[in-house]
Amino acid sequence: MKLNIALLAGDGIGPEVIDQAVKVSNAVAQKFDHEISWTPALTGAAAIDAVGEPYPDETHEVCANADAVLFGAIGHPRFDNDPSAKVRPEQGLLKMRQKLGLFANVRPTFTFPSLIDKSPLKRERIEGTDLIILRELTGGVYFGERGRKDDGDTAFDTMTYQRFEVERLARKGFEMALKRGKKLCCVDKANVLEASRLWRETVQALEKEYPEVEVSYEFVDAVAMRLIQWPKGYDVIITANLFGDILTDEASVISGSMGLMPSSSVGSEVSLYEPIHGSYPQAAGKDIANPLATVLSAAMMFEDLDLAKEAKAIRDVVNKSLAEGVVTEDLADGGKAYKTSEVGDWLAANI
Repeated sequence: MKLNIALLAGDGIGPEVIDQAVKVSNAVAQKFDHEISWTPALTGAAAIDAVGEPYPDETHEVCANADAVLFGAIGHPRFDNDPSAKVRPEQGLLKMRQKLGLFANVRPTFTFPSLIDKSPLKRERIEGTDLIILRELTGGVYFGERGRKDDGDTAFDTMTYQRFEVERLARKGFEMALKRGKKLCCVDKANVLEASRLWRETVQALEKEYPEVEVSYEFVDAVAMRLIQWPKGYDVIITANLFGDILTDEASVISGSMGLMPSSSVGSEVSLYEPIHGSYPQAAGKDIANPLATVLSAAMMFEDLDLAKEAKAIRDVVNKSLAEGVVTEDLADGGKAYKTSEVGDWLAANI
């Protein structure tokens, strides 16, 4: 099979972890007789520095014409520390999601047998955890009307949702639940927010179309607690943009490291695959960042391209690296810490 993949390294450690995912993907392609054409493009702070825009039209064309997009990370401290900056790297990510129609962020949360005791949570609480959080990506407070009034002393951000935005995400959640444990939890704040009440009534209206799926409705603050107390109680969670942003980062600690969790952002045409961690600028250029989340994101990419054996080969070799201690400093725990590039080389060689 010939694959055309857009490659958006982005900022910070993005280029370093992306390099390892490319190594591993090329090894898989060689093993299973595929041909991958990688097309690099600029985004984030790197794009602002080069052309003044965080998501240039040229980058959009590359992504729109690809079979999939493999993405590193976005963000730079010089923008974080300047509240007056008019153009920011993160604007590129929001623009990319909108223009590519990436409406659903898929974040799996699972445990690794060899790392179960490195989680800050007790083994008996997390062992066997296997859930997916489906976060809506193109609506909500990040895209609603915002501004200042009263001479700048009052600021507002508006959470706005249309029924079709909720319905398309909910349908994807129901379909995922049917292939898994047949449980779906809609997370909202319907006791306070009108937008959440729209979420709840939309999901309730869909229940009759998916009678095999057991549906529950929980408030986001309760779920924030239960994810830590009882993560094995969840199968598929669907939720709004803001709530999903927070809950998915909270859930990442279950595995023991944010550097281990992959994700995808799914649209009607092309999908994007990225690690859940940020650009980690403090580690940029030091060859110490954990590349496994990006490598596992590549596995999700192969899976979605109907290449299940290829995806399994990547997951298997990642588990092998963890079991044998071929890991970066965040997971070394007093043992040998491998460089980012060394982990990538080892994974590719073992495939």
